[in-house]
Amino acid sequence: MTNEAFAAHLGVAVRTVAGWHKDPSVVPRTEIQAALDTALERANETVQLRFARISRPTAGPAEAQALRVAIAVVVKADEVLLVCRRGDTSLRWQFPAGMVKPGAAPADVAIQETVAETGVHAAARRHLGERLHPQTGVMADYHLCEYLAGIASNEDVVENSAVAWVPIKDLGKFIPSDKIFPPILNALENA
Repeated sequence: MTNEAFAAHLGVAVRTVAGWHKDPSVVPRTEIQAALDTALERANETVQLRFARISRPTAGPAEAQALRVAIAVVVKADEVLLVCRRGDTSLRWQFPAGMVKPGAAPADVAIQETVAETGVHAAARRHLGERLHPQTGVMADYHLCEYLAGIASNEDVVENSAVAWVPIKDLGKFIPSDKIFPPILNALENA
């Protein structure tokens, strides 16, 4: 079925079905899952067999993956791009970042999240390293990025309260220097 036909069959919005195609890892709400289960039970045998075949794991049980975040250290002349996270967090000001899903390239995620959060287009120039973040406990993958275009603005008002270009010399006023991954400080000194 097309997205439109399947949405009509289930009695849900087309964007709901399109969302499943865009991100197959989405877990439907309980009432939607019940509708999906009913649709599968009522489907003919051919459809049920096809569903069983395509939904079967291809290779053994899934392996656990550590939560990984890609971080963009975007430099423009003598400034670096920061976002201010909402909520009660010890990481209030930080570099743009985003979750890395299995199979995604961290450098690509860093660039995509920078555009999504700030409207700034950048290019990853150098991998600065990775570490288990001492405050969040997630794997952090750092990328030095060069500013290409765009005006910094808060494009993700749910997650961030502000976006700013900060003079590199003033970075310690926003993020304590002892909390910054040392390769970042080294890279910024040479920027």
